[in-house]
Amino acid sequence: MDTSKPEDLTARNFPTAEEDAHAAKPPSRYDGPKSAYRLAFTDTEFLLREELRPVRMQLELLKPEMVQTELGIESTIVIFGSARILPPEVAEARLAQARAADDAPLVRRAEAAMAMSQYYDEARRFAGLVTERSRTLETPIYVVTGGGPGIMEAGNRGAHEVNGKSIGLNIVLPHEQEPNAYITPELCFQFHYFALRKMHFVMRSIALVCFPGGFGTLDELFETMTLIQTGKSRRRPILLFGRAFWEKLINFQHLVDTGMISPGDLDLFHFVETAEDAWSRLAEHYGFDIAPTETGEFADDI
Repeated sequence: MDTSKPEDLTARNFPTAEEDAHAAKPPSRYDGPKSAYRLAFTDTEFLLREELRPVRMQLELLKPEMVQTELGIESTIVIFGSARILPPEVAEARLAQARAADDAPLVRRAEAAMAMSQYYDEARRFAGLVTERSRTLETPIYVVTGGGPGIMEAGNRGAHEVNGKSIGLNIVLPHEQEPNAYITPELCFQFHYFALRKMHFVMRSIALVCFPGGFGTLDELFETMTLIQTGKSRRRPILLFGRAFWEKLINFQHLVDTGMISPGDLDLFHFVETAEDAWSRLAEHYGFDIAPTETGEFADDI
């Protein structure tokens, strides 16, 4: 009598791709670099061919999406800003060195960097605030940055310092390729395609918080504002840190006066100065700080 365990009715009828990938060892005759014997999905040279671009783009869409879904990440706040903004302690040390060298142009640049370093601290504090205060929400909020230095590092660092997870969406560049040390490892992604990286910034975001920055920051800011302005993306808060910086950089009123944008488009964003100010804006918009009886099943009775 056969006493072996009965076969599982739901067992796979075919081996998985992973099993075949590990099992498929080519005979020595077909193990050379020019052999076409390798499975297509394990053949890196094949996957990197020009004709396979649509497949690579699909992979960059799917990998971060699937990982975040598996980890239960539904809502994010995006922090944009310059990679060049230094931590205050670093800026202070460079200013001291410049003054010691008695180099006037170097001192001017170091003084400017010292003034801008305040935004590193605010980004760090804001990320910590978001991470701590959203823990008790039904859907926690995760900070997401571009994963590099400067403001991006400050955002990931703020979340890390309060024992929270945060996301980094790195891009392969001739410089700034190394992700900062504060991103949660299982949420540190690398992209080749800018367009797909920017799509992932927006897909789960409930707000965009933009610190001073250069071309890259402006690109990310205006693409998001355009998506909202044109109705291609749902409306969400856009907070610009540092009114003085933004109003000197961009004359928004001139765009209205010349008919380039509508007066109502100025409502797409708000200026904030501190981490607490930014959180208050978000709390007001989403009702984060409202008592449960005002937001839960008894809200209609109030």
